[in-house]
Amino acid sequence: MQFQSTETYVAPPDLTVAVNAAVALERPLLVKGEPGTGKTELARQVAASLGLPMVEWNVKSTTRAQQGLYEYDAVSRLRDSQLGDARVNDVKNYIRKGKLWQAFEAPGKVVLLIDEIDKADIEFPNDLLQELDRMEFHVYETGETIRALHRPVVIITSNNEKELPDAFLRRCFFHYIRFPEPEVMRQIVAVHFPGIKEALLATALTQFYEIRETPGLKKKPSTSEVLDWLKLLLAEDLAPEDLKREGGNLLPKLHGALLKNEQDVHLFERLAFMARRQGGR
Repeated sequence: MQFQSTETYVAPPDLTVAVNAAVALERPLLVKGEPGTGKTELARQVAASLGLPMVEWNVKSTTRAQQGLYEYDAVSRLRDSQLGDARVNDVKNYIRKGKLWQAFEAPGKVVLLIDEIDKADIEFPNDLLQELDRMEFHVYETGETIRALHRPVVIITSNNEKELPDAFLRRCFFHYIRFPEPEVMRQIVAVHFPGIKEALLATALTQFYEIRETPGLKKKPSTSEVLDWLKLLLAEDLAPEDLKREGGNLLPKLHGALLKNEQDVHLFERLAFMARRQGGR
């Protein structure tokens, strides 16, 4: 099985190599990068490219590793026992299968996405070490061991909000998705907006990269945000000259698609004020 770019996803050569290396090594692929650079979408596209189903586990700050294996609903069992329900005689009725269990028992190979692992507690990755390494876990309530019928392709994403434990990192193949260079960004845009005019695209991307490189910017706009911005520019039928930013107003047109906090909006307002003052001298 070889992953490659799809009709809806442009994968740079280094990313393609990383995915295929992880598949060959049968190790989890740990993907880091700025938010909005397509880490989650990568897993979906790997599944599509390899023709595999996908099991998606979205991690939150309250997520525990055990939830990925299974959960035992003792409260429901106690309530049913008080009501005389015959279901209480089989503990399996109160075992809820987690995403890892679903991936392990799948009849064929699947892609397992563990999305934004760094959102959870610092011990979360360590709590999954053995399960991801051995591809099995024990269900204490029933005494059974669940083993993967087919080793899944595991893709783990992180926004680098927390450092991950060394023991966990040793078991992964690592790849950092660098922000796309302008030429790669053009390829990405062409996938989403094949009919966009060259003059508009050139002006918009020039302005976009200027905004990203503005010193003091708190949150740089991402790939997903530039695609949203271009969609709005096309919907408003704006021409390249409509995007001009001159001394009085340095904020980009429809800036709400690119700038996502008041500090960055105020930054461009201050830059415009300073430009006006210098122009008046």
